[in-house]
Amino acid sequence: MNVVNDEAAAAPEPAPERPSRYNRSFGGLLAAMLATVLFVAAYVGFRALTRDQPTLDPDVDYASCVAYLQEADVSVVYPRELPSGWRANVIHYTRADPPEWRIGLLTDDDEFVGVVQQKGDLDDLLAQYVDQNASQGEDAAPENGLGATVWQTWSDSGGDHAFSTVLGSGPLDEETILVYGSASVADQEAVLASLTLDPVPDGVSAGDCDTDEFS
Repeated sequence: MNVVNDEAAAAPEPAPERPSRYNRSFGGLLAAMLATVLFVAAYVGFRALTRDQPTLDPDVDYASCVAYLQEADVSVVYPRELPSGWRANVIHYTRADPPEWRIGLLTDDDEFVGVVQQKGDLDDLLAQYVDQNASQGEDAAPENGLGATVWQTWSDSGGDHAFSTVLGSGPLDEETILVYGSASVADQEAVLASLTLDPVPDGVSAGDCDTDEFS
């Protein structure tokens, strides 16, 4: 009788090793992380495409507001027309004697140009809209329809520019006009050249001024 063989036959075979549920190699871990990142990116992209997006910087019809003010015998400066691709995105009017009036414009490159009409200390206006330490440059004589022959120029360390003048006659006598912003000097001069007090063109209907603050 072969005892050794009988005992070997009687011994139970070891249970087969269960395969690992996860690939614990570096490559497997990297693949899992990549799959997670792709899933999150796909979900975020899907939500961005399907959810309602807020509208920022809505266009405003400044000419309609100017027509409304002109019907009330209020004189405000405004651009006769804007260069192609430009738009007005905010206006502000404060009833006063004289009133305070501002228009915010965006160029076709989304650079900002602001137009301010206000009677007040120029240093205060510069501090509010340009910089508390705005540097004065050489006087300029840009084309404009307001009768102003001399404009002071300003700039700040952030690259903003500005033009200012105090009108000496007409309905805006002693009021300051300030044109400023991040747009180039050439773009600001284009706005200056278009500023006017003339009646709005025919066909522009008067609408109430729904205004917002801007700086």
